[in-house]
Amino acid sequence: MGSPSYPLTLDLTGRRAVVVGGGPVAARRAAALVESGALVEVIAPFVCEDLAALVATGRLVRRERDYVAGDLLEPTAAWLVHTATGDSRVDAQVAREAEAARIWCVRADDAGASTAWTPAVARGSVGTASEGLTVAVSAGGDPRRASAVRDAVLAALESGTLPVRRVRPSTSAGADGAPAGGAGGVGRVALVGGGPGAEDLITVRGRALLAAADVVVTDRLGPRGLLRTLGSDVEVVDVGKTPGNHPVSQERINELLVHHARLGRRVVRLKGGDPFVLGRGGEEAMHCLAHGVPVEVVPGVTSAVSVPAAAGIPVTHRGVAASFVVASAHEGADHVLAAAADAAPDATLVLLMGVTRLAETAAALVAAGRPSDTPVALVERGWTPEQRTTTTTLAAAAADAEAAGVRAPAVVVVGQVVALREHLGDLSGSSVTA
Repeated sequence: MGSPSYPLTLDLTGRRAVVVGGGPVAARRAAALVESGALVEVIAPFVCEDLAALVATGRLVRRERDYVAGDLLEPTAAWLVHTATGDSRVDAQVAREAEAARIWCVRADDAGASTAWTPAVARGSVGTASEGLTVAVSAGGDPRRASAVRDAVLAALESGTLPVRRVRPSTSAGADGAPAGGAGGVGRVALVGGGPGAEDLITVRGRALLAAADVVVTDRLGPRGLLRTLGSDVEVVDVGKTPGNHPVSQERINELLVHHARLGRRVVRLKGGDPFVLGRGGEEAMHCLAHGVPVEVVPGVTSAVSVPAAAGIPVTHRGVAASFVVASAHEGADHVLAAAADAAPDATLVLLMGVTRLAETAAALVAAGRPSDTPVALVERGWTPEQRTTTTTLAAAAADAEAAGVRAPAVVVVGQVVALREHLGDLSGSSVTA
């Protein structure tokens, strides 16, 4: 017999399928057949523990004896038979009788003598781009090769690197024909942290949800290059804010998330960094839940830690700093001082959105007791080819930033850990130094 050349998926619901043998291979075959809805019959004098447990559930019938001629036809003809007795003579007999009765036969002992082959199967995860997909790989009877290829394909599906987003409406659709994502036709919202900007620093879960999205509501930060990988029918809503320019209010963003989800769409709110680190993700989640929209949050690599790391600055380092404080600086120095009030004297201070009011913040920190010669690093556009780092001190930070033309987005690091940059240098792989 030849190798498989006509792939086919069978509907065995309510149809008789026979498994001859009682070992682990037979147990796996029987379990898969039961899950498919087949009327499964196992013929074996002895069975392994897994198969015995399956028999005990009452979901299949067992004949506690050896196979005898005619078993494939009585009480009714089988549609499919798996034989895995470990005895080639018995398996050959089963295969001959199956051939004569025109019943497809899978032989565990000899793939080349089979008339059917069992592929390596995997099913997509709920809520990802692979949802609703079944991956079946046949390798001409080589199960290890088939499993390896199946696992590679499934990994690509779940990482969102294959274009597998559902494009046809499901059986339940929203008011505009969009696929329904949950009970009552309500979709879902995923708050996805995109990381500091590099496309390969988003999490696997975040990447998969992005690939499965019907609507993406995106900021100006984060891995915007991934938007180019989306299908032309994916709606991208840009709500990006720049310093002093908020074209879409937070209230409107909240409304957009609920609006699209209520149309049954899978919505991804793609944010830079982490949604719950100065990203207003908590507000968006609360608004969605208050309006009956399911929410999932996917953590991201926060720029508060990753951007300093890209510049060769660990926010903690043994013997230098054992803790760090993250604060938003765009509302003024009082907020920064309040955040750092109870921190250890050697704690690293990481300021987000701190460029615009840097002079005010630096002066307030010195007035509050931070030495004026405390090292400061200004890391612009971390994890992008345009990354640039300016090192200075609290006393000179404002003047040096102006002279260097420092612009947002940038992370400001205050503390002795900045000096470690002299030993480590840039660690992001693509950056320049000022």
